[in-house]
Amino acid sequence: MALRAAILRHVRVPLEATPKLQPWNGSIRSMSSHDDHITKEEVVDRVLSVIKDFPKVDPSKVTPEVHFQKDLGLDSLDTVEIVMALEEEFKLEIPDKEADKIDSCPLAIEYISNHPMSS
Repeated sequence: MALRAAILRHVRVPLEATPKLQPWNGSIRSMSSHDDHITKEEVVDRVLSVIKDFPKVDPSKVTPEVHFQKDLGLDSLDTVEIVMALEEEFKLEIPDKEADKIDSCPLAIEYISNHPMSS
């Protein structure tokens, strides 16, 4: 502590060297480094594509409103595999608690389009 105080007494910072603060212009810039967030339409197209490519799914039955178990006849393990395929497609990790809730296209589309890191 004494050494620090002694050093600080001898260090002088000229006032001109301090940066001048500019007045705030009222605009807000997002601090996210992930500015290439995808559109909801792109999310819908890619989610439907992933589900149509799933081996146990009849592609003609896939719509943006389809429920995995009720409409496509998939079981819970198939649903987990679809969620994993969606994670891979959109390069994100869905926590297990949230993944358990995704059992239809609307829920998958909503989760992915609202996720800040989906790409």
